[in-house]
Amino acid sequence: MPRRSFLQWLAQGTGVLAAASAPYGLAHMLAPEAPPSRVTKRPARRTLRPPGALATDSAFRDACIGCGLCAEVCPPRCILFHERDGGEDANTPYIVPEEKGCILCMKCGEVCPTPALEAIPRQKQAIYDKVRMGIAQIDRLSCYPWVNTGICGACVLSCPLGSRAIGFDFANLYRPVVKPDCVGCGLCVEVCPHPSLPIRVVARGESTVTGHETVEPLPQGTPSGSAGGAGVLPF
Repeated sequence: MPRRSFLQWLAQGTGVLAAASAPYGLAHMLAPEAPPSRVTKRPARRTLRPPGALATDSAFRDACIGCGLCAEVCPPRCILFHERDGGEDANTPYIVPEEKGCILCMKCGEVCPTPALEAIPRQKQAIYDKVRMGIAQIDRLSCYPWVNTGICGACVLSCPLGSRAIGFDFANLYRPVVKPDCVGCGLCVEVCPHPSLPIRVVARGESTVTGHETVEPLPQGTPSGSAGGAGVLPF
């Protein structure tokens, strides 16, 4: 096809329509629109620090020397580094869960030569107690099962921590619900098939907006991070 004809074809939207016909592509088009009063501004995309990072970002930046060892040992290569023009974040590691989530192998903390990353055992209980990358948040106005436009469950099936971090709503087995033991690894974000990524990781304590949920309370009498699953992660 001549270049001019090809560009005209794209401009007419034929290419976009073809892409939208891929799996899950049409489901979001069929989803009912939210009432105007409930449409809210989405949180900005947030990058994450590697697991075991110091509690405050300023303390982490001060402690990190930008050696790059954490990125070198990362099996999925999810740890990236801000470049020199990254302002106060220059030469510090970060993770973009939309591109690749953390598998919680905890190798980065083992090799970090500074207090920037704590060495945390690769055991569920230790990860529940010490890893605070963030917490997943689901947009119930967009998620396929929550708007009744499809069955998914990709986020639940991909979670390395199991049902203590994310599970299904008891009223509807296919609707995902985030639990307080979520540590914010971002694997759920990486595998989400929805074009607008209705699941994302936010900072713990960050206020939610109308139509979005952060966590579902644990059953009464079950303290966060206390029961079950204290063994080595299943991968």
